[in-house]
Amino acid sequence: MELSEKGGVENNGFVQNEAFDDKETDTSSQEEMPKPCAVDVDPVAEEDTVLKPYAGMPKEVLLKFSSQARYRITREILFWLIIAAAAALVCATIAIIALSPKCLDWWQAGPVYQIYPRSFKDSNMDGNGDLKGIQEKLDHITYLNIKTIWITSFFKSPLKDLGYGAEDFYDVDPIFGSMSDFDNLIAAIHDRGLKVIMDLIPNHTSDKHRWFQLSRNRTGKYTDYYIWQDCMEAAGSVIPPNNWVSVFGNSSWQFDDVRKQCYFHQFGKEQPDLNFRNLDVQQEIHDIIKFWLNKGIDGFSFSTVKFLLEATHLRDEPQVNKSQNGETITAYSQLYHDYTTTQVGMHDIIRSFRQTMNEFSREPGRYRFMGAGDDEKEDIEATMTYYGTTFIQEADFPFNFNLMNMKNLSGNSIFEAVDSWMKNMPVGKWPNWAVGSPNAARISSRIGKEYVNVMNMLLLTLPGTPVTYYGEEIGMEDIVSENVTFPEKSPMQWDGQVNAGFTEGNSSWLPVNSNYESVNVEIQRTWSNSTLNLYRELSQLRNNELPINRGWMCYLWNDSNVFVYVRELDGLDRTFMMVLNFGQESTIDLKAIVPNLPSEAVIRLSTNFSNAGKAVSTKLIKTEMGEGLVLEYKTAKPVHTMEAFQGKCFVAEKACYSMALNLLYMNC
Repeated sequence: MELSEKGGVENNGFVQNEAFDDKETDTSSQEEMPKPCAVDVDPVAEEDTVLKPYAGMPKEVLLKFSSQARYRITREILFWLIIAAAAALVCATIAIIALSPKCLDWWQAGPVYQIYPRSFKDSNMDGNGDLKGIQEKLDHITYLNIKTIWITSFFKSPLKDLGYGAEDFYDVDPIFGSMSDFDNLIAAIHDRGLKVIMDLIPNHTSDKHRWFQLSRNRTGKYTDYYIWQDCMEAAGSVIPPNNWVSVFGNSSWQFDDVRKQCYFHQFGKEQPDLNFRNLDVQQEIHDIIKFWLNKGIDGFSFSTVKFLLEATHLRDEPQVNKSQNGETITAYSQLYHDYTTTQVGMHDIIRSFRQTMNEFSREPGRYRFMGAGDDEKEDIEATMTYYGTTFIQEADFPFNFNLMNMKNLSGNSIFEAVDSWMKNMPVGKWPNWAVGSPNAARISSRIGKEYVNVMNMLLLTLPGTPVTYYGEEIGMEDIVSENVTFPEKSPMQWDGQVNAGFTEGNSSWLPVNSNYESVNVEIQRTWSNSTLNLYRELSQLRNNELPINRGWMCYLWNDSNVFVYVRELDGLDRTFMMVLNFGQESTIDLKAIVPNLPSEAVIRLSTNFSNAGKAVSTKLIKTEMGEGLVLEYKTAKPVHTMEAFQGKCFVAEKACYSMALNLLYMNC
């Protein structure tokens, strides 16, 4: 190795040395050039100077090491490990999705709260409930842990039939507010994470509807929008085309002085039936559905759909009593309605409604619910047809009135009402239950106020969607008055002030029940043992506990007094057992009925709040009249796996629980 050696004046580069500069730049100088000198370097020391990897090395140096085997192999191992981990993660995700059960939709996940708007809350002091009033009371809905509101008909209407005969399907009746009020209500409901469904009765309109006015004058396409037939006149009276009788009694044909024909009405004469054999009429209803879905409605309840079509041959319907003089038939119950209900093609129309709604269900999280059907009472098979078929979807569920149609109350009658629905429901469909409606007496008035709490306990612990009619959460009663036509529609009782807090006006459209000072929302919020707080606890239990939310239901016992069933989930050792008394005081030994039961169970909830948390012996469970118990126990042997209870257990959306992974899966 050679180094240059140079003599001269030292300069550190801070101040230029002029003498040095001049000397160095003088080309005529005879000074000798620096001489090279040799330095010996030890070869071993030269080997020690070989470079090693270091932080911040430049690319050129890095490339020298990256090709070495020890670095290349390590890099390849890490690469393939990452690929394998990513593939395993993708496969695990696919497996979880494939094995996971269908999540419950919003209309399955919680109770539905049905509101009759004219009786819920008055916001403008005119004595009539309205849409703004509903908006004012949304906090009450969320307090009950309810996620879905069902608002009954609020279309513009003469209100002669309580709004069920629409004068304009595209407008809100002024008594309930304006379309702007509706838009604000929808926005407020959705802002709280709630859903809303509304009534739609497509069978008929009001006789004030524009379509009817055009039809009676034979104007264009509207000529056949309704069902018209020639009538015969004799001695100043009209002779109808046949013996068909309306639901409200007397002939279902009404003569029109303008058109000089009779029009058909299944209900009141102010409610002419639409002609659904006319495709233009069907399209009108589809347009109405689209209008309200575009407004933000999350679903519809279609009512009176079994009346959509009538036989075209117009034959007389068969008499129940064949010996009765046909001219004396005036009541609906005196005929078999073979030609005016559930005609061929009716379900096709309902399915077409479903198809229109499905067009609005494509957006994730915006499924549009459809409820349909009528109270078929004794014909449970006819009711089940509204579910549709395995391949053709119809309603998400037909409304279940079994618990309201019972002729007497007992543990046996409750069992029969529940079992009738569950054993006839098609496989894979979802049940629903209601204990009150705008067309039935309230629980307190129908079966007794001592059974209100146990009926709510039944409603909220059965599998499926519970439907609560406003006021049942506080145990409201029908109005007792000879002058009141609709006692079950009395104003909601909010507090103990004048008119129960329903209105600040001088009066309400129906009188408030006289018990409002002791039966109201405000006072029951302060009572730990109130009907309101029990309802709230039950709805919260239903939302939080998987066995009650979507598990199996198995009947254990029923007699004249009690109905006992369990709710359980595969893979979960926690089971809930409901012991509900619908008769007199009763004592039952459930250990004898189910030997595998543990000797004790803990009271999770009771209609008597002071009993919560207590342990009871399964050999001796005592209940008072109208008392209900939700018992909790642990077991490794679920009832639905026992041979003795096969055929007594049902599940709608089957799911299994993995305690190790804390998730649900399908294949148990």
